[in-house]
Amino acid sequence: MIVQRILKNTKWELLLFFLLTGSLAAITLYIGTITGVIVVHDSRVWIYDVAGVVVLTLIIGYVAGRRIQGRIDPMHLNMLQVAKGNLSVRMPETVDQTFAGVYQEFNNMTDAVEKKMQLLQQLGEKEVMEKEQAAEKAVLEERRRLARDLHDTVSQQLFAIHMAASSLPKVLENNEEQAHLVMDQLILMSNTAQKQMRALIAQLRPMELVGKTLAEALDQWFPDYCRQNGLKGIKDMDLHGDMSEAKEHQLFLIVQEAMANIVKHAGAKLVSLSLREGPRQVVLSISDDGQGFSSTYQKQGSYGLTTMRERAEKLGGHVEIISKPGAGTTIRVHIPKFEDSKRGEQE
Repeated sequence: MIVQRILKNTKWELLLFFLLTGSLAAITLYIGTITGVIVVHDSRVWIYDVAGVVVLTLIIGYVAGRRIQGRIDPMHLNMLQVAKGNLSVRMPETVDQTFAGVYQEFNNMTDAVEKKMQLLQQLGEKEVMEKEQAAEKAVLEERRRLARDLHDTVSQQLFAIHMAASSLPKVLENNEEQAHLVMDQLILMSNTAQKQMRALIAQLRPMELVGKTLAEALDQWFPDYCRQNGLKGIKDMDLHGDMSEAKEHQLFLIVQEAMANIVKHAGAKLVSLSLREGPRQVVLSISDDGQGFSSTYQKQGSYGLTTMRERAEKLGGHVEIISKPGAGTTIRVHIPKFEDSKRGEQE
């Protein structure tokens, strides 16, 4: 098993080749001394020569392996960065013709992926905005319906209260007992009107993001939501304020979905929200100290997890879920960003 692992590693494989070469050279020297081709007057000199050849080839093999590994490691690290959603990484130019072509192909591949992701993000943003426009039309229609409901309920209740209140002085003069009944009716009708008004106001309440940035909306919504559901919330945000409306909208909905999942399923007491905007990507992280779930449940997924993944994928991003039973859950969302100049060229 150890030999197989060594042979699967280029650096150690190269070192083994150098060692074999040195060993063959040492064997050749030894055969030469036995056959008389090489004359050695002192046997210790032969031992020193053989040891020197083996050590020298080991050193040369190790140095050569390290140099080759040093050219492979940067590409490996950049591939990991691309897998995490950072599409800005590029391989530097190199004079080594063996790796120059590989580096160039890696850069060409990353450029192609970045352009496709940028186009995917633009299409996702367009889809989001079209849905928002459709939603706005639906909201306008709903408001018309609420206006009709307001006229048919609260307005009529207020008219009945006005009529009863207008007749109350005369009723009080003629029949005090009847006046008390009218006052009880006034109290009941006013309470009913108040409840109906509160229900209508709740339906007309605007979305949390209307007229606000994502940071402002989360500053207000996140602590209120935690307090209403008995959670202790910790919030850490670093936003520059230059995100598109579609990104802010989708990220806010992902936060809402994640918090709803925590309240429904996690049984958590502490929730940590981190939202950081870098030059090339936005990273959202939501962690809780709840009961967590197994990898089987994660593979099967749930409606909430699937929805979050779909929202992130619309913007060219991806969702990373880290959870174990009894160890809480962390949901990390990576959304790539693109430079304005590249955006203009792509458009």
